[in-house]
Amino acid sequence: MRPSVLDPLFAAATTLTGVGPKLGQALDKLLGDETHAARVVDLLFHLPTGAVDRRPSPSIADAPIGEIATFSARVVEHRPAPQAKARAPYRVLVEDETGDVTLIFFRADPRHLAQSLPVGAYRIVSGKLELWEGMRQMVHPERILDPQQADALPAIEPVYGLTEGLAGRTMARIVAAAVERCPDLPEWQDEAFHARNDFPAFQSAVQALHRPQALKDVQGDSIARRRVAYDEFLASQLALALVRRQQKKSAGRATTGDGGLRRTLEAALPFSLTDGQRQAIADIHGDMEKPERMLRLLQGDVGSGKTVVALMAMAAAAEAGRQSVLMAPTEILARQHAERLAPLAAKAGLNLALLTGREKGAGRRQVLAGLASGEIAIAVGTHALFQEGVAFHDLALAVVDEQHRFGVHQRLLLGAKGEAVDVLVMTATPIPRTLSLTWFGDMDISILSEKPAGRKPITTRAISSERHDEVVGAVGRAVAAGAQVYWVCPLVQESETLEVAAAEERYEALREVFGAQVGLLHGQMPGRDKDAAMAAFVAGETRILVSTTVIEVGVDVPNASVMVIEHAERFGLAQLHQLRGRIGRGSAASTCLLLYKGPLGPVAEARLSIMRETEDGFRIAEEDLRLRGEGEVLGTRQSGSPDWRVARPEIDGDLLAAARDDARLLIERDPHLETPRGQAVRTLLYLFERDVAIRLLRAG
Repeated sequence: MRPSVLDPLFAAATTLTGVGPKLGQALDKLLGDETHAARVVDLLFHLPTGAVDRRPSPSIADAPIGEIATFSARVVEHRPAPQAKARAPYRVLVEDETGDVTLIFFRADPRHLAQSLPVGAYRIVSGKLELWEGMRQMVHPERILDPQQADALPAIEPVYGLTEGLAGRTMARIVAAAVERCPDLPEWQDEAFHARNDFPAFQSAVQALHRPQALKDVQGDSIARRRVAYDEFLASQLALALVRRQQKKSAGRATTGDGGLRRTLEAALPFSLTDGQRQAIADIHGDMEKPERMLRLLQGDVGSGKTVVALMAMAAAAEAGRQSVLMAPTEILARQHAERLAPLAAKAGLNLALLTGREKGAGRRQVLAGLASGEIAIAVGTHALFQEGVAFHDLALAVVDEQHRFGVHQRLLLGAKGEAVDVLVMTATPIPRTLSLTWFGDMDISILSEKPAGRKPITTRAISSERHDEVVGAVGRAVAAGAQVYWVCPLVQESETLEVAAAEERYEALREVFGAQVGLLHGQMPGRDKDAAMAAFVAGETRILVSTTVIEVGVDVPNASVMVIEHAERFGLAQLHQLRGRIGRGSAASTCLLLYKGPLGPVAEARLSIMRETEDGFRIAEEDLRLRGEGEVLGTRQSGSPDWRVARPEIDGDLLAAARDDARLLIERDPHLETPRGQAVRTLLYLFERDVAIRLLRAG
């Protein structure tokens, strides 16, 4: 049971004063997910992305031009727009003894302005101060306060990530209300470590994170953030330590086959296995034949042939008369895996079935019956595979594709579907060594470093968006020569709707040039339409697919040899690399065009030049870590990322090492978390939602 002291934090965000259904919906979109609506705790960990300095200037003359300025002034006169010029702005002149400023309001309500800015009264005004024809002016001041309300204006005002339907000030107000709910919690950190680092208590740290005293407090190097980052690492390392302990305790089952199906499969492959694939297959079979449970990560760059390695492992399970599942993060990917693997599986006489949330009725019942009877050897699907009501005859192996979408929690749920299930996790995201320990500390790792034979290198060019027409011309020539083209639209951080709008706009523009040869794919389309758009492209009915980043992971069209990425400067390096990996899968030479809008900042410029220099995903991952920090190594929203909410391994490496040591020691000394510190640590695990580890304590 979650400790009751945490109940206020796990209440829905709509329990906060002033958060009705409409705001609740916007918060759900920003902070909720398919398992829960936005909660108070999600707001607590939604840290400011920046801050506005609203410290008042001594006078108007001292107020900074071209920046946010805050000053006190007397209202001198109102100058409404002339009758004949209805669209002209309403002006209000304010002054002090050193100068004056014209406040400008478009489409203003004169009565409201007369009330908030009465002539002769003093007001505190804050907003962006600019010069226009030598005169100081401020368009739509952000704050206008009576001097008696001066305390209501924070000197350093936090700025938060938003979504449609949420204004900055509304968000700040909601987060402040959430912070008020944060209780004083028992201290779970080691006493000596806590004192040595001079850390504040958890409650004080959370308050400091959302009430910055200086601009540098929101840049990440504050002691408050380090305190909470350590807590997050400690929760994660404790969960891993408990999982490790449990898996060592719960004996596995040896799965040994005669190799017959594997030989048949290998003979049926249209290519020969690489040395890396052979080594990975040997590692996996070695693990499966041991009486301990396998927990292995198969890490291989885009197109390195991980799926074939997984199929060989599933064939080994089938040789022993047992079953396997392959779980993908999205329906598109699950369907593609099923389509690609079914013909190979059939050659080896293996029965493979697909199970996603979309399978309904008789078809679904038939699959469930086949899984329960053991007639189906391999099930491919989404997280629908571990819903209640899905029972296996004898599940030996669970293969999880794109690990960063599945936490320790889901791995355990999958493992619970059978007796001592072996787990193989695949990721196409090359992970720097420093980070693989933080996410996969409980796993053995196999790496596929070479690409299968016959893959041609991809030529990558960066082109200014001013040459857009030339790019459209080049795409036309490629299509005429028989190629297929991905055209990826920009990542618009704030809003998926804006992203979709960008894709729809580009789709319409390209249709005017290429007609029905252009298809469209984005995340807001119904599943059926997505599948149809992808199927039309795979079949070659459409030659150009305009898409948001939903095509990023795993989708495979061998004939696609051109990739255009618009606003490439907005994407993270690993994400650009993932997208580029969608082409170069056939025998044709491929080209990736990175369209950018100048002028480029130093980080964006470095990213684009690394993309031109190398296709080595591991080098790209290390560079990405160096350039922009782990929080976004895997890109953002659509590419999923390890769920660090506060911690940043690239700058908190020392804390991670300390948390790992502390977790190991704590579990050795207090394996059931029964001491006073152990009890406090249980609260920590629930707070950071690593509480599946607590169930392990109960289980073992």
